[in-house]
Amino acid sequence: GRSWPAFMAFAGPIVGVPCSLEGFAFFFEAICLGLGLYGRDRIPRAAHLLAGLGVAVSGAASGACVVTVNAWMNTPAGYTLDAAGRVIDVDPVAAMRNPSAPGQVLHMLVAAWLATGWGVAGIHAWLLRSAPGHPFHRKGLALGLLLAGVCTLAQPLTGHVIAEATAHHQPVKLAALEARWEPGPRAAFAIGGWPDEAREETRFGLEIPALLSVLAFGDPDAVVAGLAEVPPADRPPVAVAHAAYQVMLATAGAMAVPTAVAALLAWRRRGVPEDRWFLALVVATGPLGMLGVEAGWTATETGRQPWVVQGVLRTADAVTPMPGLAVPLVGFVALYVFLGGACALLLRRQFLHSPGLARPEAR
Repeated sequence: GRSWPAFMAFAGPIVGVPCSLEGFAFFFEAICLGLGLYGRDRIPRAAHLLAGLGVAVSGAASGACVVTVNAWMNTPAGYTLDAAGRVIDVDPVAAMRNPSAPGQVLHMLVAAWLATGWGVAGIHAWLLRSAPGHPFHRKGLALGLLLAGVCTLAQPLTGHVIAEATAHHQPVKLAALEARWEPGPRAAFAIGGWPDEAREETRFGLEIPALLSVLAFGDPDAVVAGLAEVPPADRPPVAVAHAAYQVMLATAGAMAVPTAVAALLAWRRRGVPEDRWFLALVVATGPLGMLGVEAGWTATETGRQPWVVQGVLRTADAVTPMPGLAVPLVGFVALYVFLGGACALLLRRQFLHSPGLARPEAR
């Protein structure tokens, strides 16, 4: 509210409902997480299981609500403007059901489960290397690989849903993500490359002819927009958006390899593979899901610029003109770095010293 007063003044009445629901889900999740972490052996097993389910359901609901707000920023809906430019006739349900919401919510939920699955699998694979055959870590590795594998296979499908919505409602963003300058049919899908915004060309990239037209519109002859159609002042930072998008795609491709290897080994061994080279591969893959999530958010947010609400409110007009914002920014970053470190230490202690979870030599 302090950093983006103009945005809150405009958007608050429209997206206040999903923001409030997100807060409710977040607090419910925190309560269930506390019961799950510290309730072991203190509450009935059924209650402990329900607490874990509560974390899963409320966490997904929290993510869905906040991503719905972000989707509204990409394709605003659920309101009208009067002659003076004031917001009237607000329909919060229509705002939550904006055209980008279904694809974005599905894509982000799958991405979150994917990142979690690989992170869990990576941790248990690391611990199995020093404690071979540990039953808890074998189960954790199996569960993490199962979740990660299913989501790795599903994520391209959810990405396709977003690509179609972006092509129809945010053609300039799609052009920026693909570093595409000239409009036209049979648009090529770009792999790699570095955009030269001054010369309006992308160098060193590999292009697959007509694939972008097929992915965006289902027709190889479909016309895809180009950045040259809009003034430079209305273009996103192409280099950042394109690079982040390519990193996201690269992580998705990289995670597909250990998914296939894990499936093959599990089928041949009739169980969870524990080869040291395979465990090392899973450990190396562990952080890629989170890296892909961060790259994807960077791509979608920079790709919308210079708008904070697409076509309605510019980012430059939404941010506070107050000087000295670097001071609270540095303070908040320092605070969250400290809290993040403390959280990691506490979770490590909870994990390694809980009954049944510690390594055999530590018990």
